[in-house]
Amino acid sequence: MLGDSAIKAINLTKRYGPILAVDHINFEVKYGEVFGFLGPNGAGKTTTIKMLTTVTRPTEGTALVGGYDVVKQPAKVRESIGVVPQDFTSDEDLTGWENLMMIAGLYGIPKREAKERAAELLDLVELSHAADRKVETYSGGMRRRLEIAMGLINRPRILFLDEPTLGLDAQTRAAIWSYVFRLKEQLGTTIFVTTHYLEEADQYCDRIAIIDHGKILAIGTPRDLKKVVGGDVVILQVAGNPETAVKVLQNIDGLSDVRIVEGFIRFKVSDGSRAAPLIFDVLSKAGIRVTSIAIKEPSMDEVFMEYTGHSLRDEWGSREEAMAMRRIVRTARR
Repeated sequence: MLGDSAIKAINLTKRYGPILAVDHINFEVKYGEVFGFLGPNGAGKTTTIKMLTTVTRPTEGTALVGGYDVVKQPAKVRESIGVVPQDFTSDEDLTGWENLMMIAGLYGIPKREAKERAAELLDLVELSHAADRKVETYSGGMRRRLEIAMGLINRPRILFLDEPTLGLDAQTRAAIWSYVFRLKEQLGTTIFVTTHYLEEADQYCDRIAIIDHGKILAIGTPRDLKKVVGGDVVILQVAGNPETAVKVLQNIDGLSDVRIVEGFIRFKVSDGSRAAPLIFDVLSKAGIRVTSIAIKEPSMDEVFMEYTGHSLRDEWGSREEAMAMRRIVRTARR
């Protein structure tokens, strides 16, 4: 019996010198679910995957993956998982078929069985027509699908996807997720995925862990996480000093959590549309002009902001992430 959880992290911690990359995190992933790690670049997502896949040894704590201890039983863990990293790992000078056969050989899969699995996987990710083409001729989306097939060649119960749609256009991103769900439905694969795309986490993950600065701040279904925000979220921009407007807004009944976030005034209210006229009137009487207003139902961005105090945007927010995108685009040879 391997246990009830596909993955269980216990005070999992990783330090790089003085830098605490992952800070005593605890979570469980159920068999058969799509579990998402949502956070910005540098939050600790990739470091967590490296520990769970035995690439990096934890500084403190441990984790069970497929029922095996990542510290004490790393070989058993590796036998039971598949990994699709951020960067493309397939050999451009080989065909798609040859890449799959090479990986199968590394796992020690008998040649006859490897051929059967390779054919099945190429059909699963709709690459049978390109099996004999060199990977250097593949588009970025085709290469990502091949990487997923390579990660499945050993028929793992658990598949790790580290930013699987990084650098891909919206249409290709949606296509990749359709293959992920096919894995879940046809093979019963447990999926652990990291992403910083808000809509992906919201739409595709059964449960989400919000991670920032190495700490897990919340875990739950997208729906449950949104309930924490409650009501509507109103975002205002005013002419002049926003702190003056905040003081005025804090005296209006029904408004809560009034604060300044990245130059905008943000607060919660049960019904934004009904509250808007009153807000305009009160601010106008105080000599404050509203330059823009947005009323939103709670989204994953609002959820992320609720827990972290800052917004998570779908952009290359750091030099490291920009470099990662350039590497992927360069190797994709679109």
